[in-house]
Amino acid sequence: MSLRVWGARRLHSQNQRPDAFLERFRGAELKEVSSQESNAQSNVGGQEPDGGRRKKDTLVVDPSSNVYYRWLTIIALPIFYNWCLLVCRACFDELQSENLILWLVLDYCADVLYGLDVLVRARTGFLEQGLMVRDAKRLWQHYTKTLHFKLDVLSLLPTDLAYFKLGINYPELRFNRLLKLTRLFEFFDRTETRTNYPNVFRIGNLVFYILVIIHWNACIYFAISKFIGFGTDSWVYPNISNPEYGRLSRKYIYSLYWSTLTLTTIGETPPPVKDGEYLFVVIDFLVGVLIFATIVGNVGSMISNMNASRAEFQAKIDSVKQYMQFRKVTKDLQTRVIRWFDYLWANRKTMDEKEVLRSLPDKLKAEIAVNVHLDTLKKVRIFQDCEAGLLVELVLKLRPAVFSPGDYICKKGDIGREMYIIKEGKLAVVADDGITQFVVLSDGSYFGEISILNIKGSKSGNRRTANIRSIGYSDLFCLSKADLMEALTEYPDAKRALEEKGRQVLIKDNLMDEDLAKVGPDPQDLEEKVEHLESSLDTLQTRFARLLAEYNATQMRVKQRLSQLESQVKLCGGSPLPDGDPPEPDPKQQ
Repeated sequence: MSLRVWGARRLHSQNQRPDAFLERFRGAELKEVSSQESNAQSNVGGQEPDGGRRKKDTLVVDPSSNVYYRWLTIIALPIFYNWCLLVCRACFDELQSENLILWLVLDYCADVLYGLDVLVRARTGFLEQGLMVRDAKRLWQHYTKTLHFKLDVLSLLPTDLAYFKLGINYPELRFNRLLKLTRLFEFFDRTETRTNYPNVFRIGNLVFYILVIIHWNACIYFAISKFIGFGTDSWVYPNISNPEYGRLSRKYIYSLYWSTLTLTTIGETPPPVKDGEYLFVVIDFLVGVLIFATIVGNVGSMISNMNASRAEFQAKIDSVKQYMQFRKVTKDLQTRVIRWFDYLWANRKTMDEKEVLRSLPDKLKAEIAVNVHLDTLKKVRIFQDCEAGLLVELVLKLRPAVFSPGDYICKKGDIGREMYIIKEGKLAVVADDGITQFVVLSDGSYFGEISILNIKGSKSGNRRTANIRSIGYSDLFCLSKADLMEALTEYPDAKRALEEKGRQVLIKDNLMDEDLAKVGPDPQDLEEKVEHLESSLDTLQTRFARLLAEYNATQMRVKQRLSQLESQVKLCGGSPLPDGDPPEPDPKQQ
């Protein structure tokens, strides 16, 4: 027993061991949640530290949890059982009477699950202002106000107590159990959200609905034939006194066959004779038309959705082919382009990650990018020990790039505008002839990180120092200089730290000119100062334009006031005086 406990703790500690690189991306809230989860798991099987508090906690089911989905899977089984077999047992007497004990056991097991589902619904939490409500009283009040509560109560009414008066061979007394159908729809919706093959599930779900409708229609046809009388005319089911048509399997299969032909309108069935038969066939034809329209519409949309990515990708290929043919591109280059497209499609690299994740918030985008690019980022030495916020910015700016065999990623002397991280493939550092290989770079390698920093004193400046060529198809992550500088704008300390790391790398590789680093200001700093002056000048121009507009408006008002005063002088024949100012005496009169 002690060995088993030790093994479980050992496995748990290995599974819960945090990644130091990944932990830097987590905020305080996530760390607190993870610590609470670990404390909760560590208390499983042991003595709880606060027993009184545990007893007061209300058991609440989160509707987004796996437990809730598993319960939906369980409760879907009795609902499916009732919808498929209750009507069948009510129409085919032999099916009910020959397996009576089995049906009673299954019926009351389904009732027990229905009762448990009421308790689960009463403890299912809901969100209020973004927080899960866990108060039992409020959960019950919220549940009783919904339509689901009324349907659940109606579905649990003990209508089968009428067995004591009518007899036990009346399963139609339990038709109120069919009111639980909304729970089955909820299970389908959540399964469609969780499955990795939603189109396949939609097609299967559509086929299921059609089969249930055909099944119910077959049972109703047999019940109508029984009511009218078997073999009384050509439309109803043949006389069961004939041994061939008296078997249970033949009754159901014949009814199912008639229902399928009628609803799909693809075969001929005996014409109706009586008015009720005509009415039933008309309703069946209308339902069949709706089913046919539903099948065509849904299957068409599903097929178009399944082929949407392929059609979009093929449209891109066709447009590129037309352009190359119009511009008379050489056949060799056309072949390389087509092979590049084929490689993208074969390896499922046609997806635009930014477009797919555009609807997600930045925090979730960053966490997805970290999970996808974590192993790659760990291997870039200049990004080690950077701030978490900067790493998030850089992760979101990584762009995938695919190179064909023989493509040059960079050439010696080119201006470095990007750095590259190899995700998959092999690259060769070659001589100027493009054949001689000095070294081969493989998965996890990176290059170009020094040139995009534009470190002062570098002998090569911001130019490439080697020729790098792809040996086969290579998948790389690209980080542009503009994106890096944009991210570093808000992190000056991280910028200085990265420049210092890059300077140490240059000194180690003997590519640093100390005298040049000490002479003159940094050109990059000058560029930043010029940009700052330009932005300040734009601001001053805006303010000057606003002041000029205010001056013109004030001048216009003064002119209007003077013109009004002149008109008053002409009318009154004298000089108007301002309100409240006494007249000044004439000096001669004094």
